[in-house]
Amino acid sequence: MKPITYLIIIVCAGLLFGCATAPPPELVNARQAYEKAINGPAAQLVPAELHKARVALTIAERSFQDDPKSFRTRDLAYIADRKAKMAEALAVTAAGNKATAKADKDYQATQTEIVKNTKEDLAASERTSELKSDQIAVEQTARVNAETKSAEAQTAQVDAENKTAEAQSAQVSAEAKTAAAQKAQLDAENRAAKAQADLVKLAAVKEEARGLVITLSGSVLFASNKSALLPGARDRLNQVAVALMETKERRLVIEGHTDSQGTSDYNQGLSQQRADAVRAYIISRGYSSDLIQANGIGEERPVADNTNAEGRANNRRVEIIIERTGLMGTNK
Repeated sequence: MKPITYLIIIVCAGLLFGCATAPPPELVNARQAYEKAINGPAAQLVPAELHKARVALTIAERSFQDDPKSFRTRDLAYIADRKAKMAEALAVTAAGNKATAKADKDYQATQTEIVKNTKEDLAASERTSELKSDQIAVEQTARVNAETKSAEAQTAQVDAENKTAEAQSAQVSAEAKTAAAQKAQLDAENRAAKAQADLVKLAAVKEEARGLVITLSGSVLFASNKSALLPGARDRLNQVAVALMETKERRLVIEGHTDSQGTSDYNQGLSQQRADAVRAYIISRGYSSDLIQANGIGEERPVADNTNAEGRANNRRVEIIIERTGLMGTNK
């Protein structure tokens, strides 16, 4: 693609996009600098430098299209502006060198003609020519050295500006990641609050050091001395599972408890079977099995007096503990 055609495409794209958002001054300056450079001697004398300017401008234009108001767009546009101006400056330098070389060639031709026409002044003319050639060479060397230093200084400045732009871009990316992490944390807290509010409507809920404890009556979930879930228990557990899915990244501990009637070994086994049944049902509703542990506690942790029917009914229960943090270990 010819440079002028490429520039027209960039400007048209900028104008179309500009209907919604005006380009920043840095991008306008970069476009003008590139147009000036491409219409000057740079296209013939320093095409490589002009290509760098075109690439930089393309990057700035794409950044403007992606995020018109970002600092990154301004920084990239400033870099493109500097590269276009550098291409123009180097072209002027190259043109000067070319003109100097032509002048030197013309001078040598003139001296040769003088030598041919004036044989008697040959020796003097040759000495004069040599002296002038030496002087010109010294002047050319000094000028080239000065121009080289100037170009190196400009290159160093552009490199420094590029590093500054990269650092600013990295900072913006880091800030965006921090904001995303904060939003994710806030969303998780909101989901946890909603889940707790929903669970309060379904069962007894309390905060303990080990986490949020949801207590379900054993008489609602199981028949006497049985570990199979009652039909009505499935409806209740389904509602609990829906609430638990709001914080499905948290690990759960399901504990089965019994009253003191019967032997300790029998109660231990029955409580484990009931805890396993509740765990299996919650897993069937979509909760990760790696995050749920089932423990049978038996009659070891009564919450009421086992000497009366009401106390024993309160002791026959299943507790679901939503732990605060951490990953699940081995499941039972």
